[in-house]
Amino acid sequence: MALILTGGLLVSCSSSAASPVVDEPTAVATSTMPLEGNTPAPTETEAGLEEGVAGASGQVDETPIETDPDAWMDLPVIPTFNERAREIYLDGLARGNDPHAFAKIGDCQNVPSMYLSMFDNPNAYALGEEYAYLQETIDWYAGSFERESEAVRRGFNAASIVSAFWADPEACDPGETPLDCEIRLHQPSIAIISLETWWEGAPENYEGYLREIIETTINAGIVPILATKADNVEGDHHINRIIAALASEYDIPLWNFWRAVQPLPNHGLSEDGFHLTFAASYFDDPERMQSAWPWRNLTALQTLDAARRALQGGELD
Repeated sequence: MALILTGGLLVSCSSSAASPVVDEPTAVATSTMPLEGNTPAPTETEAGLEEGVAGASGQVDETPIETDPDAWMDLPVIPTFNERAREIYLDGLARGNDPHAFAKIGDCQNVPSMYLSMFDNPNAYALGEEYAYLQETIDWYAGSFERESEAVRRGFNAASIVSAFWADPEACDPGETPLDCEIRLHQPSIAIISLETWWEGAPENYEGYLREIIETTINAGIVPILATKADNVEGDHHINRIIAALASEYDIPLWNFWRAVQPLPNHGLSEDGFHLTFAASYFDDPERMQSAWPWRNLTALQTLDAARRALQGGELD
């Protein structure tokens, strides 16, 4: 197993994500983006994008994933949560999972220096009036945002996360996988699973490992939220199709990040076609909002907000 994984990891996240830089706001035209959830009324453009999108668990009713492999492209950015998600969540609380904790599971595009950690530093983000409602969710999950997850590392891919070979021996028990280690140490009630990288070869290998990750979290009473990826380095969106199909099969939420970045310049991708364009997470600055990283952090936060509201006793779909 170790030899197989090593070959894959050599080409996974081969170049590090761009380092954050401090940029000053400049007034430019506000970008319009298709967001769902607890946001102001959609613009005419956003409303048009939402036509035909349904969602008890983020599925398209008329054209299910099983019969149309591209139906995932029309799924909403922010998922809704159903009774299945609440059942998993309540099972986890009975096991001792922390309702104030969520886990990050992923590769180089999930390291804290770029992803979510700013929400544990009040000076590192700005919600503005439009997204001020998200502060309650930031307070609710305080501490999880900047946590160094044992299930996140540059060079990781889906196989690494369920292989004890790649666990940190200083933090994890012998024979423990990075995923099992993070579950034991953090006891989260929710897990955002975002895995962009894979090596060349049979896509069903990716599916098998992702399936193992999903089942491990569900068996631990953790609500898994799958995320689509912004890039299409494989050329046919095969990975996003797998992600969406598994979300449908297991009836779990799908955060459709791919859709969130489609209106951005170059769809939010750097020249290499993989890494996201960077700006700091000041959501009240239109210029910064022309880059992908603010939208990644904003829509992840909106997804957590939707989860908190629904799973804590709010209305379910």
